[in-house]
Amino acid sequence: MSTLINSVLPDLTLVSRGKVRDIYSTSSPDHLLFIASDRISAYDVILENGIPDKGKLLTKISLFWFQKLGDIIPNHFVTANIDEMPEEIRKYKDQLDGRAMLVKKAEVVPLEAIVRGYLAGSAWSEYKKSGTVHGIKMPEDLVEGQKLSTPIFTPSTKADQGAHDENISPAQAIKLIGQDLYDRISTTALRLYSTAAEFALTRGLILADTKFEFGLIPNGSEKKLILIDELLTPDSSRYWPLEGYRAGGPQPSFDKQYLRDWLVSAGFRKGLEGGPPGQEGKGWTIESNIVKGTRERYAEAVKLLTS
Repeated sequence: MSTLINSVLPDLTLVSRGKVRDIYSTSSPDHLLFIASDRISAYDVILENGIPDKGKLLTKISLFWFQKLGDIIPNHFVTANIDEMPEEIRKYKDQLDGRAMLVKKAEVVPLEAIVRGYLAGSAWSEYKKSGTVHGIKMPEDLVEGQKLSTPIFTPSTKADQGAHDENISPAQAIKLIGQDLYDRISTTALRLYSTAAEFALTRGLILADTKFEFGLIPNGSEKKLILIDELLTPDSSRYWPLEGYRAGGPQPSFDKQYLRDWLVSAGFRKGLEGGPPGQEGKGWTIESNIVKGTRERYAEAVKLLTS
């Protein structure tokens, strides 16, 4: 196993380097090169060291879901075969193989489309304080990890790197992107989640919640909505084992909750993004046993879903 923190492609133009993905322009005006690095973030903070081959695991599971859910909505995926990509990319095959996708350029919708089927994470934190989730009034006496009677669409802002995504209400989301686009995205996201969650159960996994991202591409005189970025990975979703599930507290997981829990136990809180107390500016470095444990959880989720 190897760890790729930052891709190095001197003959290509870097468009952006995000929390996980490096994006490059290509000689094709209609396509971009997406590279899933082994960087990992928690609470919108990129950790100093990565998770070996995590980018390859993310790419494998995204490709699986792009194909499986392609009848619900088109997506930006073109090919993951380096030999089918523009010539300037092929010389970097050793670096990119298994972690790169050629994708369609799209106008990014500035909204994180989150669907929740269970009460966990920031939704549980809000519910404990106010009885709401993203401003939506919820039934009384729910407990942590409880399955909701129906999945709910809970949008958030799409923050730039270094900033925090912010949970917003449906009304705020409608104001941001308009009623028509909001309706299209929320309806599609709920259908994607329900279909994926049903399949995950057959593989012994609970898909508690997930985040989708959408883009718009030209379609005659209109714009067509498509899925972009990653899809239903352990980076963007909560996966719990079905066996032993019991509402009423935190659940064991096959995602980065394990890393989040360690980070909090190590002293992380808002305002300390630059590193632990006394080491400000040095960033947060993941302990080796947490690196190993995180990778094992990601790999197990990929294995259960795609094998």
